[in-house]
Amino acid sequence: MSKKAAPFRVHTLAKELGVSSKDIVKKCEAEEIPGITNHMSAVSLGLAETIRQWFGESESSVATAVETSEKVDVAKARKKTAKKTAKKTAKKTAPVEVVEDTVSEDAPAPTPAESPDEQKPVAPAAMVAGPDSPETDTEPPGDEGLDPSGESPQMNVPERPKTIKPVGPKLETPKKINLSGPKVIRVESPDPIPPRQPKRYSDSSGPSIRSGGPRGGRGAGEFTAMPPDMEHGQQGSDGRKKSARNKRRSGTSSEGQTGRSGRAVNREDKPFEPWREQDLLEREHRLNKSGGFFKAHRRDKNKKGGGGSKARIPREAGGVIKLPEPLTIKELSSKSGIRAAEMIKQLFLEGEQYTVNSSIESEKAVELMLSFGIELQVIEQKTAEQRIEETFEDRDRVDERSRPPVVTILGHVDHGKTSLLDRIRNANVAEGEAGGITQATSAFQVPVKAGDHERLITFIDTPGHEAFTAMRSRGAKVTDVVILVIAADDGVMPQTIESINHAKAAEVPIVVALNKVDKPEATNDNIQRILGQLAEHELNPVEWGGQTEVIRTSAIKNEGIQDLLDIIDFQAQLLELKADFDGHAVGTVLEAKVEPGRGPVAQLLVQEGSLNKGDFVVIGRGYGRIRDIVNDHGQRSDMAGPSCPVAVSGIDELPDAGDNFYSVDSLKAAEAAAEERRQQERERDLAAPKVTLDNIFDHLASQNRKELPLVVKADVQGSVETLQSVLGKIGTDEVQVSLKHTAVGGINESDVALAEATGAIIIGFNVTSSAKARKAAEDRSIDIRLYDVIYDITDDIEKALSGLLEPELKLEVLGHAEVRQVFKISRVGAVAGCYVTDGIIERNAQIRVTRDGIVVEKDRRLDQLKRFKDDSKEVRSGQECGMKIVGYDDIKEGDILECYKTIEIARTI
Repeated sequence: MSKKAAPFRVHTLAKELGVSSKDIVKKCEAEEIPGITNHMSAVSLGLAETIRQWFGESESSVATAVETSEKVDVAKARKKTAKKTAKKTAKKTAPVEVVEDTVSEDAPAPTPAESPDEQKPVAPAAMVAGPDSPETDTEPPGDEGLDPSGESPQMNVPERPKTIKPVGPKLETPKKINLSGPKVIRVESPDPIPPRQPKRYSDSSGPSIRSGGPRGGRGAGEFTAMPPDMEHGQQGSDGRKKSARNKRRSGTSSEGQTGRSGRAVNREDKPFEPWREQDLLEREHRLNKSGGFFKAHRRDKNKKGGGGSKARIPREAGGVIKLPEPLTIKELSSKSGIRAAEMIKQLFLEGEQYTVNSSIESEKAVELMLSFGIELQVIEQKTAEQRIEETFEDRDRVDERSRPPVVTILGHVDHGKTSLLDRIRNANVAEGEAGGITQATSAFQVPVKAGDHERLITFIDTPGHEAFTAMRSRGAKVTDVVILVIAADDGVMPQTIESINHAKAAEVPIVVALNKVDKPEATNDNIQRILGQLAEHELNPVEWGGQTEVIRTSAIKNEGIQDLLDIIDFQAQLLELKADFDGHAVGTVLEAKVEPGRGPVAQLLVQEGSLNKGDFVVIGRGYGRIRDIVNDHGQRSDMAGPSCPVAVSGIDELPDAGDNFYSVDSLKAAEAAAEERRQQERERDLAAPKVTLDNIFDHLASQNRKELPLVVKADVQGSVETLQSVLGKIGTDEVQVSLKHTAVGGINESDVALAEATGAIIIGFNVTSSAKARKAAEDRSIDIRLYDVIYDITDDIEKALSGLLEPELKLEVLGHAEVRQVFKISRVGAVAGCYVTDGIIERNAQIRVTRDGIVVEKDRRLDQLKRFKDDSKEVRSGQECGMKIVGYDDIKEGDILECYKTIEIARTI
């Protein structure tokens, strides 16, 4: 043999002999043959022949193998192997193209249905039926698992039954198989559909396509015209179509195609049609609209820094963008498409410095966008307080009734406003006020007899002097009628004019009370002069044919008080004052202060609704649940209606005078509105003024400006606001007041610690300091000043600021001396022999040297002054003297020496 035979394996030999591998292994172990342990063990040629003799029954074979163990029952071993092979064969299903139906003896074979296609070859009969066929119709496997060369497997084949009997009702199953017909093993490809012709797009719209050409390489990202034969689908020499994807010519869908196959015909006999101008325009339009990979490179490939995926397409000029407040440079850039660097550069050229995340004012942002040709519409965000206010404005009025009028008393200081109010309510408040002047807003509800019936009127008393402008303005805004008090002996004063303007701004009627008519100075001529002054300010008296009521009153003698009340009642009836007594309350804060045992207390004027104990309220920056309600008589109450002044506690922080208050449904809503207000105030306080080219010199000057630091504490919030306004106006370009802290309440240890850290002086207005605060101030040498009249504060602060001013320098000329001779003395220098022409020459005075009418030296000090070798303090006119000037020896004959002194004059503000 030319080829070396491959070694046998046990399983190969077992398959050849039709026995189990275990039988061969078991037989070899019995014969004590080493190396045969499993079905994969290698068997030599000699051993294989021996095993064939052990398990074979061929008569022609020569028995040469020696058996020491029990002989193998070959028939039994092959019978068991045949059963296993039959079971495995029955489970396998051969793939067929068409299933051949199995027909029983009792049922005739049905006629197969005709197929529209050609008759396909069927599988051979030896193939096994599908799993749907009954088990009784399946022929048992014979010798399929044996080697065809062996003859011994024929002996173990079981006899086939002569008659196959059907088993139960499963005989009807083949009918379903016969009706299904042959299996489909091939599907013919569908007819090709001609491609749709592209539509013509206008300039405003069109499909986005990729530019022709591969990514990279020559022609990437640019359109290259294709050959005519490629465009029309012309066939090449190899009979295949060169290109069918680029067919796009409109109106040629029927040309160049044959039937359903879609094959292009040879069009060599037709001349090439050139591209029309419209086709070229359409292709260029689609290329420009495409969003391909190289689109960003095509956009600005020739522009330095303009390409790349980060390039932004700016919005066209004349566009409109909308943004809510607050605005930042980053948001403007994102919305408009303009680079943030361009915006920052534009702002820098205008003298302002910004960064990407900087906030920008709405007006400035609008101007910036207009410089780029874009209109910016700023959407103002409504605060939580504004949303609550809109809810109150839109609510339904359930219980609308007449309410008491609110009357505010305005006028110049010391014209008798509080005295007039005391006479109306039979009280004596004016005598208890410090300095005899009102320094806080107060409200009272008084039952008065107006006409023939009793009526409630709410009076608001305001300060009259110049410092309390804000209080007068708030009083005019919440009132229904204004009583303008004018002293008959004084006439119209500056604060009177200011009060008139406040009343006109509030658009409320004015009733003039001409007070102090009992004084001797209140003559008829003086009264007529006052009426003329009123007419100058568009308040024409009724007795002059105008519409302004002027009532002559005297608070001391109780004259004209009832006439004044009747006029107020008449004006209230004309106004038809009504309010809703049901629902949530809304009103205004008149004052706010801190009371011991109650905490922050707000004095409120209810304008709508009903304020109840336990309501959730938001009062300016403060919020909380009302703990108690105290009326103007100091009595506790559970409810307050419209036009009723009350003081409430239970809020967490003091509001500002003039803030609105609202009662809401939940504490959460009140907290949201108050926190939003506090956040806005924090942002406003932290926002430092920006330094621009316009105000840079003012900024540099303010850094060199001297400051007087102050810590101010007052009894009510209105007084704090007044002190802030008044003290802020005191100062010059050189000195100013710096308020380190302002608050309501007494002076405590924390105020002393703050004053020590900032070097401030503590100012207390109508408050006192605690014992611990006084002890700490003495130990740390902190100055605490207590006042009860606001004018005293302003006077002392002006004096303190005057001490910070640099004194004014004034030159006082003493006399002149002429140099007659110059003496050079060793170790001393030049000594001038002079003659005093006028005045006197004093030692240690200042000297100015003049030569030929030109000042050559100044601000030199006269060191020595001698008269005939003796030191002298002064030398008078007509006398000679010797003079030695400190640090100056360049003296010549004929020079004029001027002697003078510099005098410092203290300045005041």
